[in-house]
Amino acid sequence: MEPTSPQANNNHPRPPRRNTHRGSRPFNAGSRPRPHTERPHTISVGAPVRSTTRRPAGGGGNTAPGAKGGRRNNRGGNQRRRPDKAPALTHRLNLTDQKSPVIPEILDEDTVRIITVSGCEEIGRNMNIIETKDDIIVIDAGFQFVSEETGTPGVDYILPNTQYLEERKHKIRALVVTHGHLDHIGGIPYILERIGNPPIYTQYLTSLMILKRQEEFPQIEPIDMKVIKEGESFSVGKTHIKTFRVTHSIPDAMGVCVETKHGDVVITGDIKLVHEDGKVVVEERGQWEKVGQNKNLALLCDSTNSDRAGFSTSEAKVYETLEAIIKASRGRLVIGTFASQFDRLISVIKTCEDNGKKVVMEGRSIKTNIDIAILAKLIEVKSDTFIPAGDINNYPADKVVILSTGAQGEEFAALMRMATDKHKFITLNERDTIVLSSSVIPGNEIAVQKLKDNIYRKNVKVINYQGSHVHSSGHGNAGELVWVHQTVKPTFLIPVHGHHYHLKSHMFAAVENGFPKDNVIVPDNGTIMDIKNGTEIIKHAVKAPNELMVVDGFTVGTKQEVVLRDRLSLAQDGMFVIIATVNSKTGKLRKSPDIISRGFIYLRENQQLLSEARVLIKRTVEKHTERMNPLDLEQVKDEVTNVVSQFLLQRTQKNPMVIPVLIGI
Repeated sequence: MEPTSPQANNNHPRPPRRNTHRGSRPFNAGSRPRPHTERPHTISVGAPVRSTTRRPAGGGGNTAPGAKGGRRNNRGGNQRRRPDKAPALTHRLNLTDQKSPVIPEILDEDTVRIITVSGCEEIGRNMNIIETKDDIIVIDAGFQFVSEETGTPGVDYILPNTQYLEERKHKIRALVVTHGHLDHIGGIPYILERIGNPPIYTQYLTSLMILKRQEEFPQIEPIDMKVIKEGESFSVGKTHIKTFRVTHSIPDAMGVCVETKHGDVVITGDIKLVHEDGKVVVEERGQWEKVGQNKNLALLCDSTNSDRAGFSTSEAKVYETLEAIIKASRGRLVIGTFASQFDRLISVIKTCEDNGKKVVMEGRSIKTNIDIAILAKLIEVKSDTFIPAGDINNYPADKVVILSTGAQGEEFAALMRMATDKHKFITLNERDTIVLSSSVIPGNEIAVQKLKDNIYRKNVKVINYQGSHVHSSGHGNAGELVWVHQTVKPTFLIPVHGHHYHLKSHMFAAVENGFPKDNVIVPDNGTIMDIKNGTEIIKHAVKAPNELMVVDGFTVGTKQEVVLRDRLSLAQDGMFVIIATVNSKTGKLRKSPDIISRGFIYLRENQQLLSEARVLIKRTVEKHTERMNPLDLEQVKDEVTNVVSQFLLQRTQKNPMVIPVLIGI
């Protein structure tokens, strides 16, 4: 479904042109608005937005601390109610072993609190908190995709733990979103209501992506979206916030400076630098030097590629490489890449148009993001550029380029279906060329290898980032991060965004290049840091609640140890189901129990084990029903489960889930 257009509003910012890689050729995307200090704008795309009649567009600078400005009541006429029968995504499960820790409140204006809620022990679910005596500013609200290493079978996504925020929602003034990737925006539909529905401040493209995603959740509260322009400043509560442009793999990425009494807290978001052979270009340098002119108290800096030395490959070089490949192709060209690589997708489409080639978009996420790019006027596409996959044979092979999802080896993604002859319209042949324009995300190595094996069985030509400049990360290497430290000149450095080894690698790089080691704090998820008087940083022993928050269907809540343990047991050792009928008067079994095994043992090959199990079940049931009046079959089930589980573990060294079904007759 195509995104709906924004409501007509003379106050809307002009759509920004792409900004992430200034070294590449410009596209026809309009002019970039200049930074200014006007109040942000409110937009509506798809899902309705909160009425701002009672709250100024500047975020409530005239509202008393703690007041919500009546946002739940007296909504504008365009606001919709949650359907009575729609499940609430904010439903919390009460099953948790984690009690709320005792965390001292901020009682003075000389303390700035920074909490790395999540995103510091994984790649994903990024969220940080900047807190003063009167205000809380939340930075990003992403989710993490589930993998084997997360130990959460059957779970859809993993979210930041918002318990700390829920207990202090009266102080939350804004959610500021740095850019539109899911590890920074994916959690918004699930957690916004639980933290009090604060207004969201972000740039235009990111707002479109957030609102497009909200369309999938019609049952939740409308959001209060504030669109800010590049470099814009605004105030919420008693706090002033400045933004600045940064380079990433998506347009409208921004860094954030939260002003405090003793200096700014700078949050980079995801960053890399535009450079030429390690020399930062003038425009890029100017943005960071402007930030460095402020008194900067702390720097929360991206660490994703901190374990890689030097400077990253420039995206401009990737564009040049892909352009050359597109021009030279003599057969069909399939380019597998991330749907979030807006600039790369746009570059490929424009190159195809310049060379008279047609583009097939395969993958829902690519189609959605291109629709958003067109809506945001990041690109103007000719009416005949895109063709459906079903028409691919109507054109010469060398005039067709296929943009596809699935470069990470996802089983049902378009690229894997092509490689395994399961695609409805596209069958690979020896004349085709496959370009894997992405690196391997940690954890996806096996899936990507399977994909490559399947592709190579087709005898197609394969080009990947290891042999050609067809991919560049959106995250800077250690050399770029050190350059940022030295330019911003913060008192304290807090590496974020990555696993612990990323954060430690970031620290080592900083210290080796002159940053005081005592002024670097490597946090975990939930780490609480208080900066006192602008000179001393205290890392609290107690952490903010950080137990995993998971999305399981329509339910959002803390990690359910029992449920997940059962799922792991089923996955690893299978199940052993016992069905027995019990005489309600005597407590005796009416016949030998039936046994069903799934994922545990083959019944035909283990008759001796089954015979022993049946004898044990009969003995256990009748032992515990003897003199039991009335019969309590639930109690008997527990005994059967314990006895049979021990027996099976001793005999098979496996621990299947034992499910007794006792029927009283």
